[in-house]
Amino acid sequence: QVQLVESGGGLVQAGGSLRLSCAASGRTFRSNAMGWFRQAPGKDREFVAAISWSGGSTDYADSVKGRFTISRDNAKNTVYLQMNSLKPEDTAVYYCAASLRPTPGRQSNWYAYWGQGTQVTVSS
Repeated sequence: QVQLVESGGGLVQAGGSLRLSCAASGRTFRSNAMGWFRQAPGKDREFVAAISWSGGSTDYADSVKGRFTISRDNAKNTVYLQMNSLKPEDTAVYYCAASLRPTPGRQSNWYAYWGQGTQVTVSS
C-alpha cells in the first residue's frame, strides 16, 4: 500500500521558517515527480511547488517563489519543502503528492498519490 506521510507543520510567527517532509512508503518514487499543494480554509487546493524525478527541474507558484525551496532525497524516498519568510497568507494544510510521470506539473490531476496533509499556521 502506497503511503505519503507529511510532517514538520506547526505554528510559527510571520517571518519564521518551517521545513516540511514527505516520506513515501509502499513503492519507490525515485523515477517520479513530486509536488506540494496547499489548501486554506474556504479556498480551493492550490499548487505550491514541484520537482522532477532527478531534482534537476523545479517549479514554484509565484506566491512562494524566492521564499520556498523544494528538494528531494531519492535514497530516502523523501521530498522536502523549506519555507522561509513565512506570511500569514501561507496558513493552510499542506499536501504532498506523487506523480506517475517524471516531470513536474501544476495540476492536481498530474498526481496519483496524496498524503493526508500537515497544518501550517503563520501568526501575524
